[in-house]
Amino acid sequence: MLTLILIALAGAAANLVDGGIGMGFGVTSTTMLLLAGLGPAQASAVVHTAELGTTAISGLSHARFGNVDWKTVVRLGVPGGIAAFLGATLLSNISTAAAAPVTALILVGIGANLIWRFSQPRRRGSAYKRTHSTPFLAGLGLVGGFVDSTGGGGWGPVSTSTLMAIGREQPRRIVGTVNAAEFLVTFGATAGFIVGLWHDIVANLAAVIALLIGGAITAPIAAWLISRINPVLLGGLVGTAIVGLNISKVIGGAETYFGWVVPAADTSVVIAVVVAAGVAATIRGALRTRRARAAELEAENAEEAAHADFHAPDYPERVAAAHRVHGSRKSGVTIVQDKAPESPAADRA
Repeated sequence: MLTLILIALAGAAANLVDGGIGMGFGVTSTTMLLLAGLGPAQASAVVHTAELGTTAISGLSHARFGNVDWKTVVRLGVPGGIAAFLGATLLSNISTAAAAPVTALILVGIGANLIWRFSQPRRRGSAYKRTHSTPFLAGLGLVGGFVDSTGGGGWGPVSTSTLMAIGREQPRRIVGTVNAAEFLVTFGATAGFIVGLWHDIVANLAAVIALLIGGAITAPIAAWLISRINPVLLGGLVGTAIVGLNISKVIGGAETYFGWVVPAADTSVVIAVVVAAGVAATIRGALRTRRARAAELEAENAEEAAHADFHAPDYPERVAAAHRVHGSRKSGVTIVQDKAPESPAADRA
C-alpha cells in the first residue's frame, strides 16, 4: 500500500511538472518510481502503459484547438514509435543490474539537457511557418523514441526542446504536434514492453492505475500552475533534480561495468557540485530571460509609439516646423524619413 501511495504521489508530482513546462511527465515519474523500488524496465513499462490514455486525450484535445500538424505527426511519430519499440525490447531483455546505470545515464543526459535549455534566454517564438524536412523529423523521432523507451521518458525534452530552439513554428503548434505524435511513441514502447514484460505489466497494473489517479488529481492544479510559476525556473530546477537523483547510479555503474570503486564521499561531492551548478545555471537563465523579454517589450513599444506618432494628425505640421527651426545648413540637421514606419502588427500578420 505504501508503494502505491508513493506511485500516486509520483504521478501527481510528474503531472505538476508537465503542466508547468509542457514536458517531463515520463522522466519525473520514472525517477520517482525507481526511488520507490521498481526496476528500470518495470518503471518504464508502468509509465508508458499509463501514458497510453493520457497521450491520446492530450493529442485529441490539441487537435480540437487546431494545434496539430498531422503531416508532421506522421513523419515524427512513426519513426519514434519504431525506435521506442526497439528500445523497450532491448531494455526488457537485459538484467536490472545492467539496466540501472544505463537508464540513469539517459535520465542524467535528459536532465542536463533541460538545465542547458532553460539556462539560455528564452524569447518569444516567431509566428512564421517553415516546414522541416522529412529526414530531419525522422532522425529526431528515432532519437526521441529510443531515449523515451529506454529512459522511461524523454520524448518531450528531446523533441519539443529541439523544435522550440529551431523556432520554425508557433510554440502552441509545436507542443500540440509533439503531444499528438507521442501517442505513437507510447504505443510502440508499450508494445515492446508487452512482448518482453507482459507478466510484469499485469503484476504492476495497480501501479499503472495509481499513477493515472495521481496525475488526474493534480490536473486542475497543473492548469493553474502554468500561469503562476516561472516555467524557466521550474524547468531548470526539475532538470537539476533529475540529474541529482540519478547521478549516483551512473557512478555506481562504473563498478558494474568496469570494476571501478568510487568512494561514497566522492560521490556526495560530485552530486553537491552538480546540483549547485544546475541551480546557478537555472537562476542565470531566468534572469537572462527576464532581461531579453524586457528588451523585446521596450523595442515593441518604441515601434508602436513611432507608428502612432507618424499617423498623428499634426505630424506634417511638426515635420515642417522642424525643418524651419533645425533644417538650416548651420544646424547640420537633415530629416530623412519620408515614409511611415511599418506597423509591428503588420509585421506579425
